[in-house]
Amino acid sequence: MITKKQIGIIGLGYVGLPLAIEFAKKYKVVGFDTNENRVEELKRIEDRTHEANLDDLKLVCSSKDRGNGLTLSAKLSDLAICTIYIVTVPTPIDHLKRPDLEPLLAASKMLGTVLKPGDMVIYESTVYPGCTEEDCVPVLEEHSGLKYNVDFFCGYSPERINPGDKINTLTKIKKVTSGSTPAIAAEIDQLYASIITAGTHLAPSIKVAEASKAIENAQRDVNISFVNELALIFDRMEIDTADVLAAAATKWNFLNYRPGLVGGHCIGVDPYYLAHKSEALGYKPEVILSGRRVNDNMGMFVANKVIKMMVARDKVINGSRALILGIAFKENCPDTRNTRVIDIYKELKSFSMQVDVYDPWANPTDVKAEYHIQMLENNNFKHYDVVILAVAHHQFLEIDYQRFREQGTIIFDTKSFINRHLADARL
Repeated sequence: MITKKQIGIIGLGYVGLPLAIEFAKKYKVVGFDTNENRVEELKRIEDRTHEANLDDLKLVCSSKDRGNGLTLSAKLSDLAICTIYIVTVPTPIDHLKRPDLEPLLAASKMLGTVLKPGDMVIYESTVYPGCTEEDCVPVLEEHSGLKYNVDFFCGYSPERINPGDKINTLTKIKKVTSGSTPAIAAEIDQLYASIITAGTHLAPSIKVAEASKAIENAQRDVNISFVNELALIFDRMEIDTADVLAAAATKWNFLNYRPGLVGGHCIGVDPYYLAHKSEALGYKPEVILSGRRVNDNMGMFVANKVIKMMVARDKVINGSRALILGIAFKENCPDTRNTRVIDIYKELKSFSMQVDVYDPWANPTDVKAEYHIQMLENNNFKHYDVVILAVAHHQFLEIDYQRFREQGTIIFDTKSFINRHLADARL
């Protein structure tokens, strides 16, 4: 019976932590992360991702001596008692935009050393179709000495976490499940159904479940690329994209996507996984990759649009000062992974501009380590020639943009977030 299982969650980030908390309300769970600082932070009931309900985290950590509860650990030996392992490690892309499976394969290698007959490994990390069984399973077999679907079993249930979203949370989003045999698939589906109030969808195979995740974000990426391309076109026509979209949205079946920067760990990455597998099979996807090209160039478009506006106002570019509001990849969220705001920053710097970045959500240490940017510590802003609102954090509504305008500052709103009369231009 599932109630007798002990679950190990591998990776305690944006995906793994909420999952560990929910499962720990009903089962014994070991939350494992190789980052000892992260584990100690969570033991103090602190969470830099802001994804966890801290009251729930405290509750499950304090109930671990009962029939349920969460044990937090960075020790591999603590995972040995588990019978179900759920892998939630990152699956990024490299500098050539190819899938980087290193974290996933490292986790699989590690699990192979503790895997026992009868155990189950479920992957939630975003991958291309076939990755679980073609890439991960051989690693599990090699390092465990066990045989797939004889001694141990696998499943795939794609994560659907939306960072910063406090409405569509883990239990309220329908969960796709799958397993390596019909019996295991049913058991995995039952396991998730015990915590997901929105219900589950049992896919007919692991590969189908993997593909479903890949196309979710590829579809959104293509739709956003369409409106981003419209923004490029309408800019040349000197009409406002938001006005056009508002008019078009009066039709009942119009999909009201908005232009903007497309980054993060999902939409800006997952299409490359699908494209990689497709190209390996001899087909180069045209629509998916064209959408990626459009979205990847939006930061450069914003920066160069700003430069042109400065030239039109006879502003000296070299040495001028710019302020970028926001470095996170989306609003009201500290996640800076694969943020495309960095494209604006680099392009402005290439014109020898002095560029400051302010983001009340992002972790300054993480930003410094990842992007080599020393962020402003507060919003006591000085004079700037340009202000670019890159992320729609709610705190940015409180900024006195009128004061900037009175100083002759050019204001570019990439999110159509502030009152339009305060911005000189917007996407």
